[in-house]
Amino acid sequence: MSTTSPAPGLPSPDRSPRLREALLAADFTADGLLDLLGAPAYAALARSETVPALRATRGDGVLDTLVQLFLLQRSVASGRARAALPLEECLADGWVVQDGEDVRATVDVRPYGGPEGQDWFIVSDLGCAVGGAGGASGQGEGVVLGVGGASTTLAGITVRTPVSSALDLGTGSGIQALHATQHAIRVTATDLNPRALHFARLTLALSAAPEADLREGSLYEPVHKDTFDLIVSNPPFVISPGARLTYRDGGMGGDDLCRSLVQQAGDRLNDGGYAQFLANWQHVEGEEWQERLRSWVPRGCDAWIVQREVQDVTQYAELWLRDSGDHRSDPAQYAARYEAWLDEFEARKTKAVGFGWITLRKSGSERPSIVAEEWPHPVEQPLGVGVQAHFERQDYLRTHDDAALLAGHFTLAAEVVQEQVGLPGAEDPEHVVLRQNRGMRRATKVDTVGAGFAGVCDGTLSAGRILDAIAQLLDEDPVVLRDRTPQALRLLVEEGFLEPVRP
Repeated sequence: MSTTSPAPGLPSPDRSPRLREALLAADFTADGLLDLLGAPAYAALARSETVPALRATRGDGVLDTLVQLFLLQRSVASGRARAALPLEECLADGWVVQDGEDVRATVDVRPYGGPEGQDWFIVSDLGCAVGGAGGASGQGEGVVLGVGGASTTLAGITVRTPVSSALDLGTGSGIQALHATQHAIRVTATDLNPRALHFARLTLALSAAPEADLREGSLYEPVHKDTFDLIVSNPPFVISPGARLTYRDGGMGGDDLCRSLVQQAGDRLNDGGYAQFLANWQHVEGEEWQERLRSWVPRGCDAWIVQREVQDVTQYAELWLRDSGDHRSDPAQYAARYEAWLDEFEARKTKAVGFGWITLRKSGSERPSIVAEEWPHPVEQPLGVGVQAHFERQDYLRTHDDAALLAGHFTLAAEVVQEQVGLPGAEDPEHVVLRQNRGMRRATKVDTVGAGFAGVCDGTLSAGRILDAIAQLLDEDPVVLRDRTPQALRLLVEEGFLEPVRP
């Protein structure tokens, strides 16, 4: 089912299998591009620098032609295009147009490797994919962007358990919907921009993925009272004065759009379901950002909120003024727009803007777990399994008091290492650090008891019996040690250093 009509002037997906066959035959894939361009030129494309890729595609091979046509947006001779594509069909369906003796693309087609090695293609407006020729600057307000850092981040942190229903809210070119088709029986994708829905349809068709239910409208309006097992959204979260650019500006005051998405998700989730968002939020004078975000969490939901970056208001305004190309405009106009951003922040008492991830899980618990933390450090993607494990650990800790914790059995998580920190030549280290080399890559200081406990945690003995043995070695009172250790044990479990052994 789809509540959208075909977008004028855009390609038709009807014969996309023939185009897909041609692209695959030419090795126009993520791996094929890396082989052709080499790592430096391939990486430069991710920075929207095209000169190295142009130098690498000076040949007349089929793959060179496709890169120039669909990634670099260069016109190519009709004969070269015919050798690379089913040209008449592509002309008829609108993927390319005749330009004198040459042919040029009407859309940007970006090879994209799926999580299990699938050869996918993301279709977007010309110059708006990562590695496109011009970025988003100067594009119209209805522009549809391709794959970028934000979209791959969300795809990486999403929990990928098989589900009956998934919702991609604000689908854009359809990247999240494409991922969801691999583990959801029914995928619904919405967008306020009808062009975006058509691009999502093209992305799914050219990637040979199942169709999605595409619906036009704002926020949750298009899905009425439907509920889902998974909701994902990379929304237009930019906090700006007005809504000049649909693809990025929320159109509500401050961070109200992100707040509304999160607060309303509770009623749209099935029991046990996840909602995962990228978001911006204001740091308001006199208010802790963690408390501000906790107030967004709907009743009956656990939450994990991770702040990845913070910018002061001047940095934030400059970032998004550059994104829209305003820095290339008349200096007086640029200054006026910059002033408007600062006026908006001043009126809202906003001193900085945070960016990060918000994950909800509908648990129905009367004692919800709401963790809000700052974590600007590198993580290992994909992180979806780690996100799911976080909530499973919260369930365990919520249902186990100190006595149950000491009766439990634990194992040290995979790839946790111990580091000793101190001055060279010192007899004893100043402190001991446990460090994860997977997932969130956390590190935490532990005392002698914590280090000893982690070192022998193989699931064989209960936590209490391990502490009794440590007490004997350290000549400590085992009762006192049992009384003072559960809090530290909880922290090691909560942060994923120790994993409970399930019965």
